[in-house]
Amino acid sequence: MSLIHQTAIVDPKAELDPSVEVGPYSIIGPNVRIGAGTVVGPHVVIEGHTTIGRDNKFFQFSSIGAAPQDKKWNGEPTRLEIGDRNTIREFVTFNLGTAQDKGVTRLGSDNWISAYVHLAHDCQVGSNTIFSNNAQLAGHVEVGDWAILSGYCGVHQFCKIGAHAFVGMYTSLTQDVPPFVMVAGNPAAAKGINIEGLKRRGFTREQIDGIRAAYKSLYRAGLTLEEAKAALQEQEAESTEAAAADVRALREFLGVSTRGIVR
Repeated sequence: MSLIHQTAIVDPKAELDPSVEVGPYSIIGPNVRIGAGTVVGPHVVIEGHTTIGRDNKFFQFSSIGAAPQDKKWNGEPTRLEIGDRNTIREFVTFNLGTAQDKGVTRLGSDNWISAYVHLAHDCQVGSNTIFSNNAQLAGHVEVGDWAILSGYCGVHQFCKIGAHAFVGMYTSLTQDVPPFVMVAGNPAAAKGINIEGLKRRGFTREQIDGIRAAYKSLYRAGLTLEEAKAALQEQEAESTEAAAADVRALREFLGVSTRGIVR
């Protein structure tokens, strides 16, 4: 029995593993590649130069690989790449990249993408993230592994969100969020570190204490940003190997931040 519904339209040039399921009235374009075990629900459109890994689940009415919402895009063969085991719920929209950036929009593996989420052109999203309903990313946004974006938050173009960060509901984000930090509000403000998330992911007390101390240097000690960077470098040098790695991740993020951090 074919796993492609008789009402679905799959271009003959598309490359689908034989185990891929395609639901009623879905449309798969000619430059699409889909890996084993992926399920495409009804009324899904997957187009563009789009590569999808294994065991993903696309719910109804999602639009995957459409042209970027960027006036500079002129039909260049840019791409969308999606990893493995992602859950992508209703009315989600993922756009292709643009030639002005990396040329590819990326989503890693094991992500939970809720309804009405938008990933604009050239976004780079890691793995094990959670996007709640209506979380919206403008173009060129970077999101690290294990980050959580709550419902209705909006992220300005070119912002970076570090690993294990947490963005609260209805947050308007126009600056970068360092790793481990919770932000909320409009405009966004830092609210502490994501302690509960870190505990759930197996961070030790020593690691959490180190991250908490780093947060205090960055947000509570009255230091300038350059002074805080120096304090973090000193803390890293004095920490055990496990704790030092987390402080280093925070310090290195500050070095690549281009829009300034929420502070």
